[in-house]
Amino acid sequence: MIDFELTDDHKSAQQIARDVAHKYLKPRIADLDRENKNDPEFIKRLKDAELLGVCIPQKYGGMGLDYISLGLVCEEMEYVDTSARVAFSVHIGLNSLTLLTWGNEFQKEKYLVPQAKGEKIGTFGLTEPAAGSDAVGILTTAKKAGSKYILNGEKMWISLSEVADMFLIFAWTDTDKQKKRDHTGLSAFIVERTFKGVTTGSITGKLGVRAGKTGWSALSDVEDPAENLLGNEGEGFRIAMSCLDGGRYTVAAGSTGLIRACMDACKDYALTRKTFEVPIAQHQLVKEMFAEMIYGYEAGQYLWMKVGWLRNKGMRSTRETSLAKWFCTDQAEKAAYNAVQIHGAYGFSDEYPVERFFRNSKGAAIYEGTREIHKLMQADYYLGYRTDHPVRCMPPRWEE
Repeated sequence: MIDFELTDDHKSAQQIARDVAHKYLKPRIADLDRENKNDPEFIKRLKDAELLGVCIPQKYGGMGLDYISLGLVCEEMEYVDTSARVAFSVHIGLNSLTLLTWGNEFQKEKYLVPQAKGEKIGTFGLTEPAAGSDAVGILTTAKKAGSKYILNGEKMWISLSEVADMFLIFAWTDTDKQKKRDHTGLSAFIVERTFKGVTTGSITGKLGVRAGKTGWSALSDVEDPAENLLGNEGEGFRIAMSCLDGGRYTVAAGSTGLIRACMDACKDYALTRKTFEVPIAQHQLVKEMFAEMIYGYEAGQYLWMKVGWLRNKGMRSTRETSLAKWFCTDQAEKAAYNAVQIHGAYGFSDEYPVERFFRNSKGAAIYEGTREIHKLMQADYYLGYRTDHPVRCMPPRWEE
C-alpha cells in the first residue's frame, strides 16, 4: 500500500530545496529571465546543500534519500523557476541515475561520485538537429579503433551544454543496422568536455526557460576510450529509454511545482484585485480556473508519487512515468494559461511572474516525449500493442 505521509527525510529534503531556491534564486529570477542569463552561482549553492546527489546512494557520494525526495526537490525548484528544475532533470534524472543503473564500478567511481557530490556536472545528448521523437533517426556515429571509439556528430537542445563536465552521448556503432533502422546498432558513451574535438554553444531566442542554459554539442573525431562505453554495444537505445524514465519523472514532479506557483500567484492577486466592487476571486468563472488548477496539482502529485513509490521498490514504471509526465505537463500548461487569464492585462506583462510561468510551461510538453508521444504510448499499452520487455539493468531499489 502506498503511504502518502511524508517522512522526516522527505520533509527535510523539501525544506532544504525550498530554502535554497527562495533565498538564492527567487530574488533574481525575474532579472535573469529578462536578460536571458544563467546564474552559475546557483549550481554551487545546490552543491553546498548536497542536493545534486539527493537520491544517489551514500557510497557513491550522494545523500542516499529516496525517489520521492527527488520529486519533492524538483517540485520546489520549479515553484521558483523551471530552469532550476531542469538542472535536476538533466544532471540527476537523465545522467546520474543512468550511471547508477548501467555503469560499472570503474565508471561509477570516476564519474558518478564527483557528480553526486556536485564537483562535476553531467548532461544528456540524444536529440539531434534532425532527430527528436524519432530517436533511431540520429546520425551520430562511433567507430571502434583499437582501444578507442571515434565519435562524430552533433547534438541539439542540450540543457547545461556549456557548463556540463560530462555528456552521455548516443551514437551508431553498427552502420549496417543504422541503414535498417535497427535500434540494436545504437550504443551509449561517456564523453568528457575536455576531450579534443568536443565543442559546445548556446541556443538563444527561446520562448521560455530563459534563465537556463540550453545549447548544442558537436563531436569531431572525438577519441573516447573504450572503457567509457556505457553498458554493452547495442544497448544504447534501451539505455536512452531508461534515461528518459528518470528524466520524465523529474519533469512530472517539477510541473506540479509550476502549477502550485500559478495557484499562489493568482490567489494573492484575486483576493485583492476588485471588479464590480468585489474581489475577482468571488466571480464564479475565476473560481472555476482555481478549481482546475487545484485538480491538476492534486491529481498530478498522486501520479508522480506513485512512480516514486514504484521506483523505490525497484519496479518497472515506464507506463506510469509516461502518464505522470503527460498529465502533469498538460495541467501545468493549463494552469499557466489560466493564471495569465486571471491577471488580465497584467498577465501579459512581466510585471507579474505568471507571464514567465506561461512561457516556461510550454517546453515540458515537448521535451522528453511530446504530449502526442505519450498519448500514443498510453493507448498502445492499453490496447496491447506495447509491452515492456525485460532489460538487463533496472534502476536499483531504494535501500534505507
